[in-house]
Amino acid sequence: MSVKIPPAAAILAIALVVAVLTLHRLGAGDVCTGNEAVEGVFVQQMVEHDQLLFPVENGKVPMFKPPLFHWTAVAIDRLAGIRKVTAANLRLPSAFYAIAGALLTMVFAYEILGLDAAILAGLALAGSYQYISQGRFGRVDMALCFFESLSLFAFLWWLPRDPATAGKAARFESSLPALYLMAAALGLGVLAKGPVGAIIPGLSILIFMIVERRGRQLLAMLDPGAIILGAAIASSWYLACYFGGRFAFLNRQLDTENVGRFFGSLGAMAPWYYLKPVLLNSAPLSLLLPIAAVYALLSRVVTPSGGESASHQEKGRSAVRLFAIFYFATVIFFSIAAYKRRSYLLPVWPSAAVILAWWIVAIPPPAYRRAAIWTFAAICAVLVAFNFIYIPHAEVRACADDSFRPAAEEIGRVVAPADPLFLYGFQEEVAPLLFYLDRDAPVLDGRLGDAPPGFVIMPAQVWKTRQSEALDFEPVLTSDHGNRHLVLVKRGKSYAFFQRNLFAARVSTLYLSQSIR
Repeated sequence: MSVKIPPAAAILAIALVVAVLTLHRLGAGDVCTGNEAVEGVFVQQMVEHDQLLFPVENGKVPMFKPPLFHWTAVAIDRLAGIRKVTAANLRLPSAFYAIAGALLTMVFAYEILGLDAAILAGLALAGSYQYISQGRFGRVDMALCFFESLSLFAFLWWLPRDPATAGKAARFESSLPALYLMAAALGLGVLAKGPVGAIIPGLSILIFMIVERRGRQLLAMLDPGAIILGAAIASSWYLACYFGGRFAFLNRQLDTENVGRFFGSLGAMAPWYYLKPVLLNSAPLSLLLPIAAVYALLSRVVTPSGGESASHQEKGRSAVRLFAIFYFATVIFFSIAAYKRRSYLLPVWPSAAVILAWWIVAIPPPAYRRAAIWTFAAICAVLVAFNFIYIPHAEVRACADDSFRPAAEEIGRVVAPADPLFLYGFQEEVAPLLFYLDRDAPVLDGRLGDAPPGFVIMPAQVWKTRQSEALDFEPVLTSDHGNRHLVLVKRGKSYAFFQRNLFAARVSTLYLSQSIR
C-alpha cells in the first residue's frame, strides 16, 4: 500500500472511522427487541437506582448475564454526568468496546505483520456488517468480543519464540506482564458473559500449544499469581451472589443461561444453523474468511515482505494459526450447543480481521500482492460506506411500527409514579415496554376481574375479550401506534374505595399511636 503517513496516524484514522460508524445516529432507533431491552432494564436499575450488584427486572427476574457490560454503562454515565438511560447511552458501551477492539486489533497486527496488515485489519472490521451492527446494539456480546480477543493477543505477546524452549528458559524468554494481562482478560471475559468467555479462548490456546508441539511450555503458563488474578476476577461477582444469598442469580447464570443453552432446556436448533450466518454475516468478507483460515492452518512459513526477520515471520504464522483455531473452535462449539444466536460468532471478528489481512499481504505472489492489497481495501471502503448508510436506516425501520415508546410516553402522562401499575395478557417479552415505562409493572395472571386496585396495561385485543369479567374497570387510555395497540384501564370505584380505606387506615394508626402515648 506504500503508505507515507506515520503508522500511529493511519491506525488512529481507521479507529476514527469505526467510531463514526458505531456512534452515528446511535439512538435513532428505538429499543424494540427483548434481548436489548432486558439489558436496558438492568442498566436502568444500576444507573438510575444504584442497584449495582443485584438488579432485577420488574421486581423479581434476576440478571440474565454477568454485569461487566452494565458496569461499563454505569462508568460511562457517571463520567458523563448522565442519570437517565436512553437508547443511545444503553448502546454506548458496545460502541466503546467496538472502537477499542478495532484499535487493539490494528496495534497487534502492526506489531506482528506490519502497517499494511494493520490498515487492512482495521478496514475489515469497519467493513464487517456484524461487527459494526453489534457495536451499535446494547448487549453484552461486544464486551465479550473485546476481552476474548485481548486474551488471545496477550497470549501471543507472552508466547516464547522458540517452540523447543521449556522450563525456566521459557519463563525467561516470555513476557510475565503479558501472561497477567491474558489472565485478567480471561477473567473479564467470564464477567462479560459467563464461563464461555474463558472456555473458548482457553480451549483454542490448548489446541494451538498441542498442534505447535509446545506442550512443555504449558507449565510455564501456570504462574500462581496469574492464576489467582484470573480466578479472582472471574469468580468475583459469582462469589458475591453466593455469599449474599442471591442463589436465584447463580441459578439463572450457571444453570439456565449456560447449561440450558448448551443442552437444550432453552430450545434446540439444527447443528447446521450456523452455515448461513458463517458465510453471510458480513459478506463478502465472511465468504473469504473460511478460505483464509484454512490457509492459516496449512501454512508453514509466512512469505517475507520488506525486511522481516525470520522470527518475525514465524510469530506472524503462529498468530494466524491460533486465530484460525479460535475461529473453527468457536463455530464448532456453538454448532454443538442446542441453543444458537448469530451474535455468538461476533468474537471471532478481530482475530478474523488479522487472518484476512495476513492472507492478503502474505499469500499472493509478489507480482500480484500490491493489486490484492488495493482490491481488498477498495472492497472494504465500499462496505464501510454501506454500513454507514444502511445500518442506522435499518435500525430505525425495524422499530418503526414495533416500538412501545409512544405508548409508554402516553401512559406516563396518565399514571403517576406512585400509582400501582400492572401488565396483563401479554404473550411476548415485555422488557421493551418496561424499558420505556422506566418503572416496575408486575405481570398479573388469572382472571382480569381479580386484579388489585390500580392501573392495568393490556393489549387491546385482550381487553376486548376480557372486559366482560371486569365490569368495575374503567378504560382511561387507548394507544395505537404501528403494530402496538394497548389499552390502559383503572379499577374504577374499587380503586377509589381502596384509596379511601388506605387513608382511613393511616389516620386510625396515627390516632392509636397518639392515644397509647
